Amino acid sequence: MRIFKHYISRRFFFLGILEGIITFVAMYSGFLIRYTDIKIDRLADAFVLYLPDALIFLSVIVVTMFALGMYQREYAQDMKVVFIRLSTSFILAFSILSLIFYLFPDLKIWRSALAIAMIIAFVGIVLVRYIFIRILGLARFRRRVLVLGLGDRAGRVEALENQGQSNSFMCVGYLPANDERISVTQSRILSGVNSLSVFAKQHGVEEIVVAVEDRRGGLPVDSLLECKLNGIAVTDYPSFWEREAGRVDLDSLRPSWLIFSDGFRVGLVHSFLKRAFDVLASVVLLVFGLPLIIVAAITIRLESKGPIFYRQERLGLGGQPFLLLKFRSMKVDAESSGVPQWAEKNDSRITRIGNFIRNTRIDEIPQILNVLRGDMSFVGPRPERHYFVEQLTQKIPYYFERHRVKPGITGWAQLNYSYGASIEDAKEKLKYDLYYIKNCSVFLDLIILMQTARVIVWPNGVR
Repeated sequence: MRIFKHYISRRFFFLGILEGIITFVAMYSGFLIRYTDIKIDRLADAFVLYLPDALIFLSVIVVTMFALGMYQREYAQDMKVVFIRLSTSFILAFSILSLIFYLFPDLKIWRSALAIAMIIAFVGIVLVRYIFIRILGLARFRRRVLVLGLGDRAGRVEALENQGQSNSFMCVGYLPANDERISVTQSRILSGVNSLSVFAKQHGVEEIVVAVEDRRGGLPVDSLLECKLNGIAVTDYPSFWEREAGRVDLDSLRPSWLIFSDGFRVGLVHSFLKRAFDVLASVVLLVFGLPLIIVAAITIRLESKGPIFYRQERLGLGGQPFLLLKFRSMKVDAESSGVPQWAEKNDSRITRIGNFIRNTRIDEIPQILNVLRGDMSFVGPRPERHYFVEQLTQKIPYYFERHRVKPGITGWAQLNYSYGASIEDAKEKLKYDLYYIKNCSVFLDLIILMQTARVIVWPNGVR
């Protein structure tokens, strides 16, 4: 499914709806168990009376599960991982709900009813997830795809398919279209296919992916058109890869695709809403985050001499320089040689407090001032130093295109890839940045902001 230009898995969308229904029913079950004096003829009145509580309960549970990655494909295969993340989600949700019902005492729910509802919802979702994982592994529930081509693009599709059961597709085979260097498993190459439409119908093909490197001459246009008219989706490789991988395939990117593809447009309404949110959220976070800011500043000063804040020139919108503000997490002489360095794993330049505030993203809090000033946004590609941008622009195609939008504190690349500490890492992150720039919307920004909680709770790759 594509919602506001962002691709959403149908299976996880309907799973979310099902689990929302379970939490809704669990809340009313908690009421009925706790308030045993409710008579049958008053059930309709009780339903209306407790509807706000049930909707709040449903919203907090589902949003918390979403924020901690419960609807991510890679976290939906292992029941142990699901149980850990689900438990964490419910602990966080219970804390949030307790705070909401404490701040708004007019809401009718009691904590005893809330606890009962949480238990019922947890058990129900665990059962649904167990069934879902078993069904997810069955090939008949995955979209059947036929790949046209045998070259590097087709090889990347096969590699993506082999990553695990989390993929939403399975390939029935790879059909040669011209004389390409073979990059797929030999046994999966189809031969003797006289009619593409007949073969597709016989094998239940739902989508044909055109992964041919050179379309001149070898593309069966008439057969593809016939399949299209018979209701079979025909998709070009870049769009298929973008949808399935959540990133752009930089190695196969062509200027013509950038020009003619849907996306890479930022409207006035989106820009206004984004800026309004940035200003409002910055003020709120600065007010409520002031105690944390004070504690962080004191601990940094107590551990090592030097400034509390770290200012560094970064490149922003259009490549314009600005001073990025962060809590200092490294020693004062971290770059005593005068040459910028990538941060490394277990970097000896990072202080003990610095390691903690990096893992918890506390060091990023001062960047709220950059957002308030308009240098940055909450969501966008991470701003890079001019020294590295010059190097990366020369070695990575389209690298400078990431400066077409404001840089952000968090972003699509930060959610999906570990900290960039090399040119190869920068290339991988660019694939996600280009996906964000192509499909940016308020909806995608909200998804990124909510799922930033997952990166904070499980800070994989933080340096």
